[in-house]
Amino acid sequence: MKLSRSLIAISAITALGVGALAGCSSSESSADGGSGSSGAALTIAKPDGAITTESHNPFLGDSSASKYGYAKVIFEPLALVNPTGDLGTTPWLAESVEWNDDYTELTVVPRSGVNWSDGEPFTGDDIVFTFDQYLDGRLADSSGLNYQGATVDGDRITLTFGDSKFTAQSRVLHTPIVPQHIWEDIEDPNTDPLTADGLAVGTGPYVLSSWTTESVTLAANEDYWGGELAVPELHYVSYGDNAALTTALASGEADWAQAFLPQIEDSYLSVDPDNQFLVSPTAGAGTLFFNLQTKPFDDPALREALAWTIDRDAYVDIAREGASEAVWNVTGLGSVLADEIVPEYQDAEYSVDVDRARQILTDAGYTWKGDALIDPDGEAVSFSISVPSGWSDWNTEQALIAEELDEALGIEVKVDQPDWGGWDAARQEGTFQAIIHWLEDTGNVYGLYTSTMDPKWIVDDKAQFNFGRFDDPAVTEALNTYANASSDEERAEASAVLQTAFAENVPAIPLGAHPLLGEYNTRNYVGWPTEDDQYASADPTQPAIVQILTNLEAK
Repeated sequence: MKLSRSLIAISAITALGVGALAGCSSSESSADGGSGSSGAALTIAKPDGAITTESHNPFLGDSSASKYGYAKVIFEPLALVNPTGDLGTTPWLAESVEWNDDYTELTVVPRSGVNWSDGEPFTGDDIVFTFDQYLDGRLADSSGLNYQGATVDGDRITLTFGDSKFTAQSRVLHTPIVPQHIWEDIEDPNTDPLTADGLAVGTGPYVLSSWTTESVTLAANEDYWGGELAVPELHYVSYGDNAALTTALASGEADWAQAFLPQIEDSYLSVDPDNQFLVSPTAGAGTLFFNLQTKPFDDPALREALAWTIDRDAYVDIAREGASEAVWNVTGLGSVLADEIVPEYQDAEYSVDVDRARQILTDAGYTWKGDALIDPDGEAVSFSISVPSGWSDWNTEQALIAEELDEALGIEVKVDQPDWGGWDAARQEGTFQAIIHWLEDTGNVYGLYTSTMDPKWIVDDKAQFNFGRFDDPAVTEALNTYANASSDEERAEASAVLQTAFAENVPAIPLGAHPLLGEYNTRNYVGWPTEDDQYASADPTQPAIVQILTNLEAK
């Protein structure tokens, strides 16, 4: 399964209306938003603590617009890439998007009849201007787009890139488009907070109404191109931690959130039959990474034995409380990419098979002294596994792995829970033994294999992925071929090489899909993504929030 190359000319999207869950204070503050709606306001919450500095710049990762997530309902992208479901692409500000064969050129047709929220018309010039800012350094290319320029032929705009964007389609398509008539006068868009009057102008369904350190309010855009909106206002609030967020969701003080809530059945779902929780598997996975440069993980036999011992179902059922899907295939690929698995590995699944694991170790020269596993050098096998303190799901998985490996194989596993800074330094510098981490999610098989086997991530001896520092020239060549191929056939051939290398070397162990999560309620609105209709994830921090908001209808 891969992202769609071309999705041509969908007719103008009819906005059925947005709205959401609202209860208590949020449903009572339902002033007319100006779009003809008088429904309940929607409070979108995060557990990130106070967000004290005002900034509406969508290109700044530390702006309040990015941290709260409200940038995504003001500034819209060319298209929306669904990271779950069918991995499809829905044109948005573009009426159509089409990649060339090697994914170095993207041709788009701007949507007609769209206005900026200040009333000025949106045109293709705004698209070209937005991307051209990368050419002269006005905008830092933090997403690695390697944009080279644009050509215009009638109403068709072709954006050119210096390398293939097959594995980074969403980074291109999700670039927030900004108005040239405002941004051309901004001296430094890399730093400007857009807090002066009239700067926070977008094409999105909502416009900024008020900002305080406690709450940000957005009102429905009266002239939204998608039509009338059901929800008149959005309130963005950040709580101190997950416990406070859970209480707010359960009481109806908050309506929509993205968070892992421990004991979610008792703390949230059972409180109100309208409370809903959607888990959307992605191509990414929570993954156990090994330091392949040091004992005990420099031995592939030891890694393989662990792969036959660690219980992925326990990870899903206990650590993630059901909010995941186990990954058992030896290629490391989960259900979202199941049809990408080559035939010889389609049915090649790990299981918890302690006898097989012990035989692998015995054949490799390991022995046991009492219950303790002894390596071929005569040393007891032990290692530490590191996850930041407070990451409750992965902290639980640390304890599960420690118990499983001690009981089954006689390996002492030390649980390490440093602060984030210490953990981050160790993963980059390679001073850890094992860590649990996420993958670079590219929406295709490349994400897993570049994350675990690609030397490109090691820069100045620091790792951003491939923390185990796996290095095999044949694998590197296959990764480069996959990323830059001009045909599906080339990518399939490269994928086969990568799947074989992963199955044979076990450079890491994916445990379970790293899903997008969403808590919401159906008290006031219908039209939410569901398990049976995952047209988007229910995560309000994702770009597809605009798709959800235009799909909701008042009950």
